[in-house]
Amino acid sequence: GVTVALASLHSVVIKTENRPRPTSPPSLGRLLRLDADKYENDPELEKIRRERNYSWMDIITICKDKLPNYEEKIKVFYQEHLHLDEEVRYILEGSGYFDVRDREDQWIRVSMEKGDMITLPAGIYHRFTLDEKNYVKAMRLFVGEPVWTAYNRPADHFPAREQYVRFLAQTA
Repeated sequence: GVTVALASLHSVVIKTENRPRPTSPPSLGRLLRLDADKYENDPELEKIRRERNYSWMDIITICKDKLPNYEEKIKVFYQEHLHLDEEVRYILEGSGYFDVRDREDQWIRVSMEKGDMITLPAGIYHRFTLDEKNYVKAMRLFVGEPVWTAYNRPADHFPAREQYVRFLAQTA
């Protein structure tokens, strides 16, 4: 089934398949667990897409053999940045890490593996990197036409960042 993180940063552990998984509070993003083996025909995924209006989808494979300009892209993904829209990634194969900034501007590393879906809110500073396997295949979901523009830090002047900072202050 799907599990959603809904508690404070200091005490959150999601259990997926009987193994503890540290995660982050909703203000830093949502982490879900789905069955990646049936992503092409998964009613749970369809429900999420319908409820969140994720009308656009594609699949990206990040590895040397599959991604054009691999070395350059890896550096871009790891550069601290934000987006003006939420970022949704569903790991279909492989693994990697999303690093997100917490309320005190410290990094939190979120380990992502097959079956994990993360939603990062618009305006959150983050970065992505592969782990030692150097391979991940992920579904990207978007509301409407995708906008892939990443704004490297500092990007505090954008309304999406200001709104996110206000949200953090209200949930403190």
